[in-house]
Amino acid sequence: MRSPKLAALELRRFGRGRLPRAALVALLVLPLLYGALYLWSFWDPYGRLDRIPVALVNDDRGATADGKKLTAGDDLTEGLRDSDVFDWQEVSADEARAGVENGTYYLSLTMPADFSRRIASSAGDSPETGALRVRTNDANNYIVGQISRTVFGEVRQAASAKASRSFLDRIFISFSDIHGETVKAANGADKLNGGIGKAEKGSKDLADGLKDAKSGSGKLAKGLKKLNTGAGALEDGSKQVAAGTQTLADKVNAVDKKAGPFLKDNEKTIGDTAQLVADSSKAIRHNLGTLVKTAPVAAKGAHAASDTLDDVYRVRCENPVLPDAACSDLKKAKEAAADVATIADDLNTLIGDQDGDLKKLDTNLATLQDQAQALADRAPHLSEDLDDAVSKINKLNEGAGKVAAGAKKLHKGLGTASGGASDLDEGVGKLKTGAQDLNGGMFKLVDGSGKLAGGLHDGAGKIPDYDKDDRDRRTEVMADPVRLVSEDLHKAPNYGTGFAPYFIPLSLWVGAMVAYMLIPPMNRRALATGAPAWRIALAGWLPVVAIGVLQTVSLMAVLHWAIGLQMARAAGTVGFLFLVTACFGAIVQWLNARFGAAGRILVLALLMLQLTSAGGTYPVQTSPGFFNALHPFLPMSHVVDALRRLITGGGLGPVWHACVVLVAFTAGALALTAVSARRRQVWTLDRLHPELSL
Repeated sequence: MRSPKLAALELRRFGRGRLPRAALVALLVLPLLYGALYLWSFWDPYGRLDRIPVALVNDDRGATADGKKLTAGDDLTEGLRDSDVFDWQEVSADEARAGVENGTYYLSLTMPADFSRRIASSAGDSPETGALRVRTNDANNYIVGQISRTVFGEVRQAASAKASRSFLDRIFISFSDIHGETVKAANGADKLNGGIGKAEKGSKDLADGLKDAKSGSGKLAKGLKKLNTGAGALEDGSKQVAAGTQTLADKVNAVDKKAGPFLKDNEKTIGDTAQLVADSSKAIRHNLGTLVKTAPVAAKGAHAASDTLDDVYRVRCENPVLPDAACSDLKKAKEAAADVATIADDLNTLIGDQDGDLKKLDTNLATLQDQAQALADRAPHLSEDLDDAVSKINKLNEGAGKVAAGAKKLHKGLGTASGGASDLDEGVGKLKTGAQDLNGGMFKLVDGSGKLAGGLHDGAGKIPDYDKDDRDRRTEVMADPVRLVSEDLHKAPNYGTGFAPYFIPLSLWVGAMVAYMLIPPMNRRALATGAPAWRIALAGWLPVVAIGVLQTVSLMAVLHWAIGLQMARAAGTVGFLFLVTACFGAIVQWLNARFGAAGRILVLALLMLQLTSAGGTYPVQTSPGFFNALHPFLPMSHVVDALRRLITGGGLGPVWHACVVLVAFTAGALALTAVSARRRQVWTLDRLHPELSL
């Protein structure tokens, strides 16, 4: 009898009564219950985190930053309440502590009283970090604690980013303020440069004016010095004249008593004295003319110098653009020039007031000269003209006294004017030197102020000036400068989909294991009739494969339509699971056929080894070395890798590799079952009296 027919006869046994039919149904439903219920129980646990009660404690008292109220605790509380993560219940600190301890809350999040103050301190001199306090209790649930660490890490990052944005926004606003103030400073420097330029021109004009003033003051000093010298000579001469005329008058008056005898004895002396008076009168007249001509010129020059210094002082020191260090010296020079002008005016006034007298003096001197000359000429004849001479000599003496007094007064005034003119010339010289130094300094100052203005404009151009949009964009980038741009090539939509490649083969293994509890691994009729060993192996394998196909179809139908499992390659997944069922059936068959009752224990042990080394939950690299060593040699490892590609997508390389491995395991297990069947066709004492029967 052929193997398919033997397999059909084996399956037909399950239709001969209620109990066999119930057993067949149990075979079909058991993998479904095992796999579907398990996946359903935690299909999407992260999507239901909002059902987990969590204590929220907001003790934050708020703070003030830059005149604005900061309520970081309230803002964070509102954000958490609006989120879909955890069932946030706002309670006191004591209630939260007790609730986490007794299991009312899985964990608690506390915002301390100084939470806002610490965040606001970022703008002060002593910045501090804000601290969120999380309390967990692994005695309540270990996984929730792990989830909370991830969730609260995101909460902390969001709170930190918000605080950083506030702090950085203030920095960018400060940049804009600095830019504005620098622009103002640059504009001020431009104005300063213009004012200094005008001041430099004024200082140049001052230096040029003082140069002319120095020339005039020098001429004035020299002229007044000459006048003073002439006035001194005039004073001496007039004194001598007055003394001579007095002597002459005394003698003439005395002689008048003894006219005859005296004149005869002193005719020569009288002639010499008269000649001296005539010569002196001539010299006095000459110096008096020079004085009259020079005095107005000196007064005019003194006034010109005084006016120049007044103009310079008014430009440089009254309402100045830039304070002038030479103002004190300018003031002294101005006052000295005014004094000289006053003296010159006095002298000129004196000469003007005495104009009539000077003219009269000149006339008198001319007369004196003529009379003296006449007297000198007439001296040999004095005795004859004695009466006339006495009268004239008395008049001469009187005029000579007046000339001497005027010459003394003139000499005194010119002496004062000459000293003032010398001081003026010296002061103007100093002012000229100072003005030249000032002009040089002002030139350097103009150059420096131009560089200052240019530097401020360049600096203002380099200092950023952000508007609100640009400031918000930069603040956003700097508050969170590194963002994770994740790309999930083949994303599993939920937790259950990610674990389906692990639990589906587990269910099918359990299905094959239970099937061989009801179906013998080797067909008894085939063994009894002496059928070939390979037919016996196939006859025991095919019924379980048929049941496995039904198990696979029912399991995947429920997972897809009832639970919601979405497969990238649905047909490929189901077809591959048919191969998985065939492979698992062959392996379980061989273990039962070869080891009998002990084989069932080995099937269970092999399942445990496959579950721990398949890498269905955590990557196998995280497991101890023993499981890493087993991983590539067990079929479920390859089944899990292939199902991940078939369900979530990706390259089919692992699928084809798994198919080759499964075919090899299937062929090898069937071959080993055939060997066991051949051995079972020979009866031994162990078969007649087994040591253990299950």
